[in-house]
Amino acid sequence: MGKSAHLVINLPQLQNLIKKDSASYRDDFVQQYSHFESTLDIFKYSPDQPSKTLEESVMFVAQVAQLYPDICKNFPQQLIDILQTFSINLDPTVRDALCKALILMRNKNLIPALQLLELFFQLLRCPDKHFREFVRNHIITDIKNINAKGKDMKVNSTLQNFMYTMLNDSNPKCSKMSVDIMIELYKKNVWSDAKTVNVIATVGCFAKVTKVLVASLKFFLGTNEQATENDSDSDEAEPDLRNALMVNKVNKKTKKRKRQLEAAKKQYAKAKKKKTVAPSFHFSALHLIHNPQGMAENLFKQLESSNERAEFKLLHLDVISRLIGVHELFIFKFYPYITRFFKPHQAHVTRILQFAAQASHELIPADVLEPVLKTIVNEFVSERNSSDVMAVGLNAIREICARCPLAMNEDMLSDLVMYKTYKQKSVMMAARSLIMLYRDRIPHLLHKKERGRPTEAVQEQRAKEYGEVVPMDTIPGADILVQPKGKMEADSDSDGWEDDDDDDDDDDSSDGEWVNVSHDEDSNDADDTEDQPQIDEEEEEDAPIDPKEAAKELLLTKILTDEDFRAIEVHNAKKHVTSARGSRKSAPTPAQEKSELVNLDAIEMIYKKRRSDKESRLASVQAGRVDRVKYGYKDNRKNIHCSRTNREKKKNKNFLMMRHKARSKVKKSFRDKQIALRNHLTKQKKMK
Repeated sequence: MGKSAHLVINLPQLQNLIKKDSASYRDDFVQQYSHFESTLDIFKYSPDQPSKTLEESVMFVAQVAQLYPDICKNFPQQLIDILQTFSINLDPTVRDALCKALILMRNKNLIPALQLLELFFQLLRCPDKHFREFVRNHIITDIKNINAKGKDMKVNSTLQNFMYTMLNDSNPKCSKMSVDIMIELYKKNVWSDAKTVNVIATVGCFAKVTKVLVASLKFFLGTNEQATENDSDSDEAEPDLRNALMVNKVNKKTKKRKRQLEAAKKQYAKAKKKKTVAPSFHFSALHLIHNPQGMAENLFKQLESSNERAEFKLLHLDVISRLIGVHELFIFKFYPYITRFFKPHQAHVTRILQFAAQASHELIPADVLEPVLKTIVNEFVSERNSSDVMAVGLNAIREICARCPLAMNEDMLSDLVMYKTYKQKSVMMAARSLIMLYRDRIPHLLHKKERGRPTEAVQEQRAKEYGEVVPMDTIPGADILVQPKGKMEADSDSDGWEDDDDDDDDDDSSDGEWVNVSHDEDSNDADDTEDQPQIDEEEEEDAPIDPKEAAKELLLTKILTDEDFRAIEVHNAKKHVTSARGSRKSAPTPAQEKSELVNLDAIEMIYKKRRSDKESRLASVQAGRVDRVKYGYKDNRKNIHCSRTNREKKKNKNFLMMRHKARSKVKKSFRDKQIALRNHLTKQKKMK
């Protein structure tokens, strides 16, 4: 009896004994469970007061509840009822203990996932910030673990529907935490489906709570690269196995070092295995929106009617411009609205120019974008502005025209091209980049002297009209595959500089072989009859074959290898540097690749000449000497004002004056060297 009473008081010891032998201590557990129920009934009368006894009883029962399922079948529901009833007025320490007990039982599969997650979603209304963060982390971790081995569509669908209602909750903290959970699960590739994205697009981006609205808009500004980098589950750095093996080889062999070496080997094998797994890609959130046109129009209406600060408007402009560019939408009111902010003194003007470029695509009529270009020219590209402002304006025009080349007319382009000889390098380079763009896209808009030497790629390319779609019936550059292999290799080795003189000589010699002089007419008839089929076959073989048609037939019957694709890439690259007349340019100029988003550096890119004059170099040298430690002389002298030694003076003397002394040192005997060394050491000792 005494032992039992002692065990009742010492709960950790009783917990340990129950885990070892649950049947023998069943009565003790029943007694403790009855004590828990009575303590819980007392606590209901004052839920805002702390109760250390209740906390200990709850954690004790949660630790061993799986051993007595018949007794503890109502235990989870009792805790859930307490949290639902007194969630806000509950004492913080008791609330934490109840939640930890429920999480412990959830890890032991004693509580269904939906039941606990729905409870925790409701607890997000709690005013305690640290508790909300704790609940948020558990929700994310639990949903991630549920979908670790495979997507549980039933649980996900139920939770997403519940989350949809939580976003419309009247409590701003609850709705903000809900949208943060959905965004975090999307970034972790757990809820990366279109349903999650469209819930945020339809509810979060038009929420009345500003924090929810801003978080939703920033979610659509993220890209795949950012989501991958921000993922907290990113792979760790690969362990240095070679260093670990060397340390184990040199150091003393101990059990601890042996375990460390085994752990390093396992980590290295795990990292190597992860490298072999193919990476998984998913579309960005902007591509998964069901109704991008309606969303962009509603966001623009919300922007026009809002009186928020500038950062709020910039977020709207960024999202709207990305929607227009990615989905090729038509919102013609957007361009006059954004044109109002095209002022050099406007705050964040480079970002506004970036939004104008992002909202440009080939399907926008030229008369809609032409006023935008004229405004940029009038406000930025003018000699009354600084060279940096002019360069930014030209860069913005280039980015807009790269996405909608037809927006530029011939007169405006001829005026802008004149800045190619401007005295400031930043303006000159920006104007030349615009010239290079239209050399590749629409060369006939440029003056003849500005078009440059036409390349094979430019001659093959044809400027498209508005709305024209050019279907591709073959792979560009695949005609290189139908050429003989020897010619392909020679083309790659000689870089396309073959000489055809040898071929001409062969043709002349072959023509001479057909001369046949004979006086016998019968023999001539017989020879003609025999040689005619041979001539017909050779003419058929020498008949010209269209390489494009041959390439089409080849692509229908052959699976291309990596070498074939490499040959096609090399052939296409040569077209950009090979002139149509047969010569080569000095350097290749690859065409710009169209990207969905405009890089801000492309607009702010300003070429400036570095200061390399003597004054600037001396100034940088002096700046590097500031706060630098001053070292003493090599002979241990610290005073900079003392006289120099004869050794230091010798360094500045002419070698011809010191040559005889150098020769005398070579001829010294061993005894003379001893005496000189002794004198030197004696002198050094006196100086110290």
